[in-house]
Amino acid sequence: MHADSLDPQAKRAVDRQDRIPFPHSRRALPVFRLLERIFTRLENRSLPSVGRTVDRTIPGPAGDIDARLFLPEGSGRFPTVVFFHGGGYVFGSIDSHAWLCRHLVRESGCAVLSVDYRLAPEHPFPAAVEDAFAAVEWAAANADSIAGTGTIAVAGDSAGGTLAAVTALMAAEQDGPDIAYQALLYPAIGAKPDHPSMEHAGIILSEADLRWFRECYYDSEIHERNPYGDPSNAVDLSGLAPATVLTAGFDPLRDGARAYAERLVRDGVQTRYVNYEAMPHGFLTFREVDRTREAIADIGDDLADAIVDKPRH
Repeated sequence: MHADSLDPQAKRAVDRQDRIPFPHSRRALPVFRLLERIFTRLENRSLPSVGRTVDRTIPGPAGDIDARLFLPEGSGRFPTVVFFHGGGYVFGSIDSHAWLCRHLVRESGCAVLSVDYRLAPEHPFPAAVEDAFAAVEWAAANADSIAGTGTIAVAGDSAGGTLAAVTALMAAEQDGPDIAYQALLYPAIGAKPDHPSMEHAGIILSEADLRWFRECYYDSEIHERNPYGDPSNAVDLSGLAPATVLTAGFDPLRDGARAYAERLVRDGVQTRYVNYEAMPHGFLTFREVDRTREAIADIGDDLADAIVDKPRH
């Protein structure tokens, strides 16, 4: 089933975002990132409350990685969701996704550790993957430093959803750390030019956008075929953490993510797939859209059901 048109509230958000198109050159990228920081700072003047936030660094393979810990209200220890922001591996930040992370904390009762991994094209694959996995390993080994219970989930949207899926795959293949759940939010996994969902290219993401992101991040077709670059290339997905895979009906990446969810199921991974039919790519950061808040609450419920008050394996 597919909606005939975008949700009206989402359409207004799309129209606003279209006023500043994504850059397709290294020369224009610094200007876009500067504008993103300015607009994010303005938007973040009013954010949903959480118990507290802690800015810190995590040791990474190429130096310290910036991270922000969002903690729920109350005292004690909390299961931890390691979160990776979207942005085509090229932009995005802890700040750009602070609103979403705060809502995830409020809806799930979990702590969220948001990770500022290295961005392309300055740092192409596998830099982001190395940082993401280092963050998960650190969180699992340092529960006391993050008021954690030792139970870890991973989550991310768009490119960050791919990183979450890759860290879950790496953890399963390398015998740890133990990941209890993965929430993959319209991830950029297995997208192909002949997918029917590509008819929605031009809504948030154009074909040129997708091509440029791939060129910046993968740098070569060999890397694009690496399972740690795109987990749809993995031979076997059995043994991975249970998953929620969320897609948007008007997203060119929809069919690739849905195919990945189907593969998870075929390989015996407990998976819940949900498609928000009238939504576009990126809608979980649309602050004035009712369905956005409903979807975040839904994801929060999945995380809570999976890891809150669950003993560490």
